[in-house]
Amino acid sequence: MDHSQHSQQATQTRLLAIVAFVLVGFALRQTYPVTMPLAAAFVVIAAVWPIKPWLQRYVPETLSNIGTVLVLLAVLAAFAGAISFSVAQIGQAFGENSEKLQQLYDKTSGWVQSWGGSLGGFGGYSRMIDLAQKALTSVYNIIAYIGVIGVLVAFGLPEVTLLRKKIGQQLGGNERRELVDAVDSTAVRIRQYLWVTTLTSAITAAATLVWSLVLGLDLALVWALLNFLLNYIPVIGNIIGILPPTLYAIMQFDSWMTAAVAFIGFSIIQIVISNFIAPTLQGQRLSLTPMAVIVSLSVWTWIWGIAGALIAVPLTSALIILCKHFPSVRWIAMLLSDDQPESAGSPEEVGGVARRSAP
Repeated sequence: MDHSQHSQQATQTRLLAIVAFVLVGFALRQTYPVTMPLAAAFVVIAAVWPIKPWLQRYVPETLSNIGTVLVLLAVLAAFAGAISFSVAQIGQAFGENSEKLQQLYDKTSGWVQSWGGSLGGFGGYSRMIDLAQKALTSVYNIIAYIGVIGVLVAFGLPEVTLLRKKIGQQLGGNERRELVDAVDSTAVRIRQYLWVTTLTSAITAAATLVWSLVLGLDLALVWALLNFLLNYIPVIGNIIGILPPTLYAIMQFDSWMTAAVAFIGFSIIQIVISNFIAPTLQGQRLSLTPMAVIVSLSVWTWIWGIAGALIAVPLTSALIILCKHFPSVRWIAMLLSDDQPESAGSPEEVGGVARRSAP
């Protein structure tokens, strides 16, 4: 009877946890203008934090804060500029070839109809153009929010050390250790993920540039830059990155055979990097199952759109680490991570990394 009651209580706790997560998701969705920049700022602070203690070895703390913020602003400006440039170039390229794009859609629609199908479910050519324009608008909104995130990080970064001291004063020894372990492990995971993603994005961009030049495809640098940026969105970004250069190849060469060759080449690049190079570099640092990556992308994209997709994986990894520190929701961490069950309850093993200075 005791075992039955314990099992029933555990089930109720899990159901309540699921309901709580759903409610929090709705709340985050409705508070996008506030919560998204804050979450993104947390990810950015975790990523740039090592710069501060490194600078502090050579300059006073105030100057180290200023130097870290300047590095951050330079990176964010470059990122925003890359997005703006690639979107503008792609929009101009397809805009100048709108007639060819219309003809391509008509040919594709006729071919589908000859096989008994229809593209009517997509709402027609004008509907697809409207969807593309809305997507571009969302991208430009993200560029605007990058500035907000930069301001949040600039003001929040100097407060990290003070906040850690305040938390230490308010919490007891065990509680402080648990919280510090969770935050430190989360920060290290985020840095590792962003470092590996940036490296694989650079490899993807280089391979895309080379293949575009081999084909003689126009805007080779733009396609490389586009794939560099989209590689930060796992799975979905890899798929989307193949489509624009392939579509442009059809319009440029007016040949389905050349477009097929381009598509195969871009697909091979994405498959090799995503399934072999990236996992080798990432190793077990992220500890997310493939299903967890898909689920996290779906959930965070529903909550915050494209911005949510960009930070979905590091945020999910952070939630897993936090769940491991609380017995009532530890089962969620076990479902989403690929850690072995027997290692889930050890605080010292959480995150699989050594303790170190982090926000």
